[in-house]
Order: sequence, then C-alpha cells, then structure tokens
Amino acid sequence: MPARLERPPRIEAPVVGRIMRLDAFGVAVDFPGNPDDIPMAARSTVPVQQLGVGREVVLFFEDGDPARPLILGVLQDTSSPVQAEVDGERLVLSARREIVLRCGEASITLTEAGKVLIRGNYVLSRSSGANRIKGAAVEIN
Repeated sequence: MPARLERPPRIEAPVVGRIMRLDAFGVAVDFPGNPDDIPMAARSTVPVQQLGVGREVVLFFEDGDPARPLILGVLQDTSSPVQAEVDGERLVLSARREIVLRCGEASITLTEAGKVLIRGNYVLSRSSGANRIKGAAVEIN
C-alpha cells in the first residue's frame, strides 16, 4: 500500500515568526509549527524591504495552510529607539491632533488649531537673509 502524504495541521490563529531571508527573490520566514525544515516564502501586507533578517513578524496563514504564510505586521524592536532616515527631498509627518518633537527640555509642538509652539532654555533665530516676523499682532515680552 503506498504511503499517505499527511497534510500538516492547520494554523488558524496569528503566529509570531521571524524573517530568515530577505533578498531580490522575496522574503522567507520561520515560525513555530513550520512543517518543513527550511524557511517558507511569504507574502506581505506591509513593506519589508527595509527590515533586517531576524526581525519578528506577525503571520497569518491563507486558508490555515502553514505553507502559505502572510506577513500582517512587524513587531517593534523595543530595545532600540525608532529612527527614520529620509532622502533629503521631503518628509511629511501627519497627525490628527498634534505633533511634538522633543529633546530634553526643548520642544516644538504643532497643533490641529494651527499653533506652533517652540519651547527651550535658549531659542536662537538666525538668518543670512531677511528674518521676518509677520502676524495680525506681534508681541515681544
């Protein structure tokens, strides 16, 4: 009698896995319950090209099939602060209520009402050209 090929058990719940390969051919992940001894090719709903090998990801499996992993998200690495690198052309930050940039006792706050608040122990405004202050009213001290 020929040997029966058994299907691996279905995985119905999200699983935390790890990126094991990331190259021009795509991304491969490993996870608890992986029926194979090698990382599985995965599709992703989030950008993964900037991530490194070893990053933890949240996986779901199409039709519960462990051979069809789908990356739903990336777990944040809490051991290192969030950093952003930009190309120098333009960076847009958006928030519904306010954006705060803070370093020590200095901060810049942008509010939904259009207020820009600059706070610090020492604030310097310097320009090699004109340095203008315009407003319906300008108050100094």
